[in-house]
Amino acid sequence: MQLEKRHQLVLLIIAAFILFGAGYKYALIKEINSAGDKPLVMSAGGAENGREVSPAGEQGKTAGSGEIVVHVVGAVQKPGLYRLSPGSRVGDAVHQAGPTNDSALDYLNLAAPLEDGRQIVVPSLEDIKSRQSAAAAVPQKPAGSVGAVASGLPGAAPASPPAYAAPGGTGSAGKINLNTAGTAELEKLPGIGPALAQRIIDYRNQNGPFMVPEDIKNVSGIGDKRFEQIKDMIFIN
Repeated sequence: MQLEKRHQLVLLIIAAFILFGAGYKYALIKEINSAGDKPLVMSAGGAENGREVSPAGEQGKTAGSGEIVVHVVGAVQKPGLYRLSPGSRVGDAVHQAGPTNDSALDYLNLAAPLEDGRQIVVPSLEDIKSRQSAAAAVPQKPAGSVGAVASGLPGAAPASPPAYAAPGGTGSAGKINLNTAGTAELEKLPGIGPALAQRIIDYRNQNGPFMVPEDIKNVSGIGDKRFEQIKDMIFIN
């Protein structure tokens, strides 16, 4: 009788081990299958600091459709990149960057709509003074000869009026006013196509009027070489 009880006890222990092993194996298989459904996080180049990284194409699509990125520099407390929602204005980006006490916000069009990838340069009052001083130091050449008229010599031909801005941004001497010209007028300049003309207008809207003709070189796509081609065909007023 005692031998039979021992035999039953051994069978119970064996059955318990079998059940425990089967349960452990089932749990292990379930965990492996569950882990297989999750994306693998790469540690060397695929991810940073253990964070999951979305595919490049998918990530770019999300950033492009849900927000715009602009670069705010100049007279601000926190220059850098800022992410804003579509439809934001220049004033929204400048407000986030925190304008300094000497920022010349009146020279910016704060209501201008933002575009992705744009740079906003907030001028300081000192910048404006420097530009105005430089503009005042540039001698203004008259459109015609005024020597004889000034001296009152008889028979002298009247001088042509100075090249002030005419409607549409073109002066009387055929020069283009950078501060009032539209895309059609700007495209008359050599090397200026529709895209570059629009960038000039966007820069003017976001950064205020050009103070000196050389300021146009701040527009992306206009360097020293192109400026030399157009400098005699432009003016500011």
